Amino acid sequence: MKPTRSARYLCLIPVRYATVLALFALVACGPATTTVPQVTPTKSQTSEAAVGGEATREPVPLPLSEPGPYRVGVREFSAVDASRDGRKVGIRVWYPALWPEGTTGKRVIPLAEPDRSGAPYPLIVSSAKMGSDLAPYVVTHGFVWAGVTRIDTYARMSKEMIDQPLDILFALDQVASKPPQELGGMIDADHAGAIGYSFDGYNALALSGARIDPTHYLAQCPDPDATTEAILSSMSAFDCGPAGAWDDFAAHAGEAITVSEDGLWQPMTDVRIRAVMPMAGEGWWLFGGRGLAAVDRPVLMIVATEDELYSENALVFEHLGTSEKALISFVGPDHMMVYDPEMVARMAHFAVAFFGYHLQGRGDLAWYFSEEFVAQHDDLAWGVYAGE
Repeated sequence: MKPTRSARYLCLIPVRYATVLALFALVACGPATTTVPQVTPTKSQTSEAAVGGEATREPVPLPLSEPGPYRVGVREFSAVDASRDGRKVGIRVWYPALWPEGTTGKRVIPLAEPDRSGAPYPLIVSSAKMGSDLAPYVVTHGFVWAGVTRIDTYARMSKEMIDQPLDILFALDQVASKPPQELGGMIDADHAGAIGYSFDGYNALALSGARIDPTHYLAQCPDPDATTEAILSSMSAFDCGPAGAWDDFAAHAGEAITVSEDGLWQPMTDVRIRAVMPMAGEGWWLFGGRGLAAVDRPVLMIVATEDELYSENALVFEHLGTSEKALISFVGPDHMMVYDPEMVARMAHFAVAFFGYHLQGRGDLAWYFSEEFVAQHDDLAWGVYAGE
């Protein structure tokens, strides 16, 4: 029996694509902002050993899944978004911290004193659910992470498709302009990245510069075209729900988003978000090819090959307009790998490498999310996975 909707992230049925992808150009989006120790890339981390007359390859480590030089503190606050009828947004912030002497056995210390030795630190934004998984790894490498509390998966497509990305943008504004007093001077919000998994993967994709295409979405309801039909699943949150009350859905988004000259909605993003990492999410129905072509910043996607959302992630990836894009497939796991600590640590490795390169300006980290690095792992694949 499959897990219920509340027990899982969002899902769809896998359809494999065979596509050969070129290595994307890596261009740093800003100057180095921290003093995190450099990692020396080792491009010959595989070794051959004769076993039973055959050469075997030892696993290549993912070194950035190990803790960095910082400890982690966490604080919470909330603010009211007056522009959205007084919507209250809770924000949880993980940050480099100084721990009381003798503290052992803890990954995160509430209200710990900030470590300002490398401040200001680049910012990563997401839901607090995603932050709880990854921030204890990533923040140790010299980042601040802001997560919006009380947003989570939804059973059907709804106004959450608008509210959640806007909540994350509001959180970005708040930590940039009105952070907790104790965190003043800690956050470099001008170099921000967005990340998410499943429902939050949609949020990260929305923050990439993608634009909702009402014509495309409404054309799928009630009769989807062959491309959309191929990714349908009863477990997906994406459906024709809003189509029956589209005026209400659009009014909820507001004219600042919905009014344009080309028929596409305005992107729900911010110029301070310089790189995005959507993992195992959805979005094809709302964005379509035209909306995804508007994506204009570096994107790293991660998805498991047995994930029911794999085919949609492949479709989204192939239509992203940015030239700086990569897809790393985790070979073997399914959508629920987000509950596997080993898989979460692997995601953290790629988040540190990707955001370290684009937000901290660390060229030494480009190797750790490159095609050459991925090729050294039998359980990873570069680009859309074609199978064995």
